[in-house]
Amino acid sequence: MTASDTHRAIDAVWRIESPRLIAGLTRIVRDVGIAEELAQDALVAALEQWPESGVPDKPGAWLMATARHRAVDLVRRRETYARKLALLGHELQIEQQAPRDSLPVEDDIEDDLLRLVFTACHPVLSTEARVALTLRLLGGLKTDEIARAFLVAEPTVAQRIVRAKRSLAHAGVPFEVPQGDELGERLSSVLEVVYLIFNEGYAATAGDDWMRPALCEEALRLGRVLAGLMPKEPEVHGLVALMEIQASRSAARTGPCGEPVLLLDQDRARWDRLLIRRGLASLERAERLGGALGPYALQAAVAACHARARTAQETDWERIAALYATLAERMPSPVVELNRAVAVGMAYGPEAGLELVDALAGEPALAEYHLLPSVRGDLLVKLGRSEEARGEFVRAAALTRNERERALLLERAAACVSLP
Repeated sequence: MTASDTHRAIDAVWRIESPRLIAGLTRIVRDVGIAEELAQDALVAALEQWPESGVPDKPGAWLMATARHRAVDLVRRRETYARKLALLGHELQIEQQAPRDSLPVEDDIEDDLLRLVFTACHPVLSTEARVALTLRLLGGLKTDEIARAFLVAEPTVAQRIVRAKRSLAHAGVPFEVPQGDELGERLSSVLEVVYLIFNEGYAATAGDDWMRPALCEEALRLGRVLAGLMPKEPEVHGLVALMEIQASRSAARTGPCGEPVLLLDQDRARWDRLLIRRGLASLERAERLGGALGPYALQAAVAACHARARTAQETDWERIAALYATLAERMPSPVVELNRAVAVGMAYGPEAGLELVDALAGEPALAEYHLLPSVRGDLLVKLGRSEEARGEFVRAAALTRNERERALLLERAAACVSLP
């Protein structure tokens, strides 16, 4: 194996093993920042040693053993040796003599990983910090990769991560899975972060690309991991179902030059049937666990209506409208109401849809939301009010920060000129 092959192998191992490595170290040192530093030290050791010695048979175990030995060395170098040694506890004293390829019990690894998920997504952090820290600790992404994905300056992302780790330490956030009533609230924060990552990949808010598939894939991976760690939580399966079904359309959502292709215009033969089957299975699992009315499960049920329709004309818009009505009751939101207006317009005619859209005109949350004028423009086109529709598409184009979407909206505005 050449040096470049070894480096590629190390990069792959790091992406796979770093979340478990950091999780296990956090349980020992009770500090996410120190745990990540120790994990990085182990990575540096691998980069130094593996090109000569070769990749070990159990690279994850090698990294964990190396990091744990570094933890002991770190403690010994500090003046607060006694206090830190007590924190590390008897476990490390035993593990100093453990073989370098020994692994913790699998259940311990999975428990640690779940604790790390809840720590990285703790509500004490801002949403941006939770997303950045989750991608760093659980996704194994480098700071520059996160910055590129979200079109943010690299120093900004680095500061978010540093401040997030500092905030967790300052707040004394325990490295544990919340119990009782707190679990539901904290779990919703975790799911929100994963879905935010997915949505940024599925429909980028800014930049030159309509989609960023790598973020979708990362969110799907995190969702699947979470479903494995919490198999009895219906909303986890609901979110996975939603992401799987939405991701199934990815190949059909862009044209040859990367331009957006809207749902009703997509070639459904290009939809990924495997992802659809996986999504429908996850949705069935969520419903079987009693979560049919959960927000993510309801949205997944909407996505399933599209997935089951062989053509756009076969879409069950009445059921979609009913699902959005239920979602609006369970999770009131102007965005949900806007989606319901679209479904109502498709099911019962554009007049009915426009009435609901116009009722949202004064919503502060939608004042800068480009999809409000975009939806209104679409309904006005169907009603033959082309001049009004053109103005709505122009307004929507001015509000979006995504260049591909802006071009599409301006094209739709131009097309209105030729309409009767």
